[in-house]
Amino acid sequence: MAQFDMPLEQLREYRPVIAQPADLEEFWLNSLAKARTAARGGTPILHRVDTGLTAVIVDDVTFPGFAADPVKAWLIRPAGEAPVSGWPVIVQLIPYGGGRGLPHEHLKWAAAGYAHLIVDARGQGSHWGSGGETGDPHGRSASVGGWLTSGIDDPHHHYYRRYYLDGVRAVDAARAIPGLDGTRIGLLGTSQGGGGVIATGAILSMAGEPVSAVMTNVPFLCNFQRAVQIVDSRPYGEISQLLSVRRSPEFEEVVWHTLSYLDCAILAKYATEPALFSVGLMDVTCPPSTVFAAYNVWGAETGANPDKEISVYPYNNHEGGQEYHFSEELAWAKQYI
Repeated sequence: MAQFDMPLEQLREYRPVIAQPADLEEFWLNSLAKARTAARGGTPILHRVDTGLTAVIVDDVTFPGFAADPVKAWLIRPAGEAPVSGWPVIVQLIPYGGGRGLPHEHLKWAAAGYAHLIVDARGQGSHWGSGGETGDPHGRSASVGGWLTSGIDDPHHHYYRRYYLDGVRAVDAARAIPGLDGTRIGLLGTSQGGGGVIATGAILSMAGEPVSAVMTNVPFLCNFQRAVQIVDSRPYGEISQLLSVRRSPEFEEVVWHTLSYLDCAILAKYATEPALFSVGLMDVTCPPSTVFAAYNVWGAETGANPDKEISVYPYNNHEGGQEYHFSEELAWAKQYI
């Protein structure tokens, strides 16, 4: 695949005008309040797992997510004595279609001295990897297979409202687990998880409860209309397919209105945390311009002017920097978490 999007010089200046709902902050703060109220009294439940690994401790975690629905996660931390303040934490959200997998797949961050909370993606876990164990008990309207159009008729019903709030509740869980340092939490995600941590960081910033840093790789869920205009691959192709069948202008307006509450190129403006992005300039799943649309406005509405960097991989598709990028993430975490 060739570089098909804007030249890099234009990408670095790209700030599209995306219609933003007037009640965006109210929507998310009310949604967060309802999620926390539903889970009132619910605390993370930890069960120690004997994995046969001697250098790490693994707990099977269940915490109350959106609507107090049980969400599964692995908590992996070094086996040695914790610092007096507790282990710094990396909270990771999962890419599209995947689940938390198995503990031995996630050892790097514990090896680097962090507690690592790997959060299941509700209703997913069957497309790749080693699976997930978290259901999504909420119904869905008529939609294209996948999650991007699930609940597309109303932002209150959309799948990603639940997914984003699960991310926030995962941070709440990390702040409540003994032995972890709730003042030093970083968010990590790739693709769907990358969009998820942008949203999670933004919602927590809106609430005045930011985490220490955000690390988002080739993020999905940014600048939906631009993505649909220039790529037809899934998951963005789910929107195109839906609109090719349900062709009324009135329905199209509903679709874009719903997605405006979920668009991470809008939500990124409300984040206050330092952020490390990555992008592949040959990415036909999450096009470079959609990633830069979020990166270029990071923190723009807050006045906080948070530190930000973007690692550009000119010859890479949606795999981005892969393992080469970990050293940059680790350096970012050591600086801010």
